Amino acid sequence: MIAIIKYNAGNIRSVQNAITRLGYDSIITDNPAEIQQADKVIFPGVGEASSAMAYLKERKLDELLVSLTQPVLGICLGLQLMGMSSEEGDTKCLGIFNTVTKKFPPLEKVPHMGWNNFSEIKVAEIKSSKIIKNLNSNDDVYYVHGYYAEVCEQTIATCNYIQPFSSIMQKDNFYAMQFHPEKSASIGENLLKNFLEL
Repeated sequence: MIAIIKYNAGNIRSVQNAITRLGYDSIITDNPAEIQQADKVIFPGVGEASSAMAYLKERKLDELLVSLTQPVLGICLGLQLMGMSSEEGDTKCLGIFNTVTKKFPPLEKVPHMGWNNFSEIKVAEIKSSKIIKNLNSNDDVYYVHGYYAEVCEQTIATCNYIQPFSSIMQKDNFYAMQFHPEKSASIGENLLKNFLEL
């Protein structure tokens, strides 16, 4: 069973629909017991960092998330909340990845919205990371975000919009994608499948 974490953020149903199309059962839940018992956990999100973290803290899901040992996938806001902090609402986040989320400077159209490819995929990670199996740097995925996570040692793929930022991250059993795999056609479907097959 796949647990999709329910919290103060949107876009959860489209993630569930994508998982269903891949042939997996899932539940949308903020119940700690259900999350702990799940085979995989997905932490999606479209929303605002401080209110999302407040929801997690009220239910002690912040403590639960960092303690999980099964594969966990953060998507969009989920990736940003897995970092150390976010400039959005001056928010302290989960601290899984050693990165800080910052607001894009208004040098181009913000938010970064639409299709973009990968500016770099770490060569070593292509062989060792099953999450990016069959991924190429010219593959396009779909983004919608006004904030970005800085590149850090856990970044395994970057995208460039105004500046390089973390597109895919991995640390132990924690994975995260800034783009929306559920909206990224066959490339996103393949990445979700990679995660579900871990």
